[in-house]
Amino acid sequence: MVLSGIPISGLADGTFVSVVFNEDAYALTIGSDGEGTRSKTNNRSGRVTFTLMQSSESNDLLSALHNLDLNTPNGDGIGPLLVKDNSGRTLVTAASAWVVKHPDAEFGREAATREWIVETEELLAQHGGN
Repeated sequence: MVLSGIPISGLADGTFVSVVFNEDAYALTIGSDGEGTRSKTNNRSGRVTFTLMQSSESNDLLSALHNLDLNTPNGDGIGPLLVKDNSGRTLVTAASAWVVKHPDAEFGREAATREWIVETEELLAQHGGN
């Protein structure tokens, strides 16, 4: 996984990446006589969520990227996204993606995780087998 040239490492145990499209590709409308029509939505936006260990260096880099995006007039924290399954054939990409917000932070006796949400207006995906 890479965002704006930043390799994402220090992944949490369990599910550490989630890919979600914001809307269905097609909307179905059924008329009063039962006939259906589908309409293409053209919305390819989506969100990718990374769950990292609290100790991951990627937290520092993603935080710096998000701060850059917040504090520059042109939104300089936008960049390409790549998620590749190295043990399979799934590939998710976006030409421009950005961090939505800083993650919630919890502190306790044991190490916690940080959940980073990245959004894009055009998410491309090829889901393959392993």
